[in-house]
Order: sequence, then C-alpha cells, then structure tokens
Amino acid sequence: MSRDVLFFDLDGTLIQSSEGVTRCVAYALEKMGQPVPAMPELRKWIGPALRTSFAPVFGDTERVERAVALYRERFESDGWKEYELYPGIEAVVRSLKADGHRMAIVTAKTESHAQRIVEHLPFGDCFEDVTGASLDSARSHKPQLVGEALRRLSLQPEQCWMIGDRRMDIEGARHHGMRNIGVLWGFGGREELQAAGAHALAATPDELVTLLRA
Repeated sequence: MSRDVLFFDLDGTLIQSSEGVTRCVAYALEKMGQPVPAMPELRKWIGPALRTSFAPVFGDTERVERAVALYRERFESDGWKEYELYPGIEAVVRSLKADGHRMAIVTAKTESHAQRIVEHLPFGDCFEDVTGASLDSARSHKPQLVGEALRRLSLQPEQCWMIGDRRMDIEGARHHGMRNIGVLWGFGGREELQAAGAHALAATPDELVTLLRA
C-alpha cells in the first residue's frame, strides 16, 4: 500500500529554534546600528524568509543584503546548533517512517543551514531530502519551496501533506492544492493557522500521528 509523502517544516515543527534565530537577528541588527526589539518582536522573524523580515527595517536592497549576510555569519558559527527537540517529536517521526511514509524537509531556512541541522538530528536519517531557501532571493517563499520539493521528488501535490507551525506553511501547501496540518506547539498558534486555512490542527506530536492514520 502506497503511503502519503510528508513534507515537514523545520523551525517550530521539529525543533524549538527561537534561541538561535533570535540571537542571529539581534547580532545582525546590532552590527547594523539598529535597536534590538524585545523578544516577542524578535520571535516574528521565525518562519518568514530573512529578506522579508529585514526589508521593513532597512528599506534599500544593499542594507538588507548586508543584514542577511550578518545573520548568516553568526548562524554559521553558533546559531545552527542553538535549538532543542520538541518532546516526543523523534518518536513520532520514527513511527511515521515505520508506517511507510516517505518524508522530506521543506523550510525557509537557507538550505545549507537546514541540511547541517538535519544531519545532526538523531532522526535526520528519516528524511530523504531537505529543500530550503537559496542563498539569493530566487527561492525563499513557501510556495516556491514546496514546488521545488515536488519537482525534486517527482511528486504530485495530491500525494503529499505539508506539516508546519506558521501560516506560510499552510499558504505554501494551499498554493499547490496540497493537504496540510498545522501544529500548535510551534510559533504560529491556532488563530494564525485557522485563518490561513489549515485542513487540520495537531495540538501534540501524538495527535499528528492520529490525524495521519485516520
């Protein structure tokens, strides 16, 4: 029996990465002489493409690119390892793998950074591909990323689910007519995910398994 293919977001879905992301954002802002906002504002950087978040702060393309480069500078040295696994997520991923699902990562994080993190996850071997943002702005938004993952794996949208914690994950899936599940242990929350049109919501990793087995 052929199983559906599962596309997982990374930040806020498999890993709690707020420390790494927010410290790298703060580093870039400080280096650029900008005030560093409070944590609730910094957490909004988790999920969207970097250029999308930095653009309102810096305006012109040259300064935005400088901020992105500074963010990546710190991420390369420290930020990539500043995360924690969500409780129970490893067992859930392995259980879904045992059920026969193919799985891949689809994230707005720069692909090389995402690959490094996934390689170090204790369950990273469960994923057959990591699709992430390109270094330039050519591929950075979730509809593009989902499309690239479909192309690489030679899949049709109806074969797949997108699983993520932010509206961008749901919007990326819906752009391709793909089924999706919003997870409530990440950074988006119920209201955001429902407004984006999530097909279903999982409050815990175990609920995710239940939904996919239904």
